[in-house]
Amino acid sequence: MSTQNRNLSDNHLDNYPNAKKWNFGVLTAEWNPEVTHALRDAAVKLLQENGVNPEHIVSQDVPGSFELIHGAKIMAETGRFDAIICFGCIIQGETRHFDFIAQGVTQGIADLNIKYNIPFVFGVLTTNDQQQALDRAGGKHGNKGDEAAAAALKMIQLKQSL
Repeated sequence: MSTQNRNLSDNHLDNYPNAKKWNFGVLTAEWNPEVTHALRDAAVKLLQENGVNPEHIVSQDVPGSFELIHGAKIMAETGRFDAIICFGCIIQGETRHFDFIAQGVTQGIADLNIKYNIPFVFGVLTTNDQQQALDRAGGKHGNKGDEAAAAALKMIQLKQSL
């Protein structure tokens, strides 16, 4: 779905009475930090606003978006987390590198969702330029970090309700 001319960060979240017991891993790529850190900060804020205990949010950095896959796997194998949120920003350049990294990260995080019994939330922006990324990290299109945190909360609630 296109976000052109829309701010999708206005999440209408349900009540999460058990959220204070839930544990979240948050991985953030160091590449494009003005974008990825804004995504991370918005997600952490939304989690806390919805009852998640700050001590139950473990935030770690990885060098780049491709390393999110292995970092998330390491987090999952600890058995400590109810959900893992992955933040990255891949901006189109002049070479095909963008295509390979974007596809690899997408497939890698999808594979983790299949392998482990917890949600891995894809908070990786893939944009044509820096401005598009900034517009989605607190700019005119809201903050995709909010949306990623909301997705994590909703997925844990889904799992617990079934």
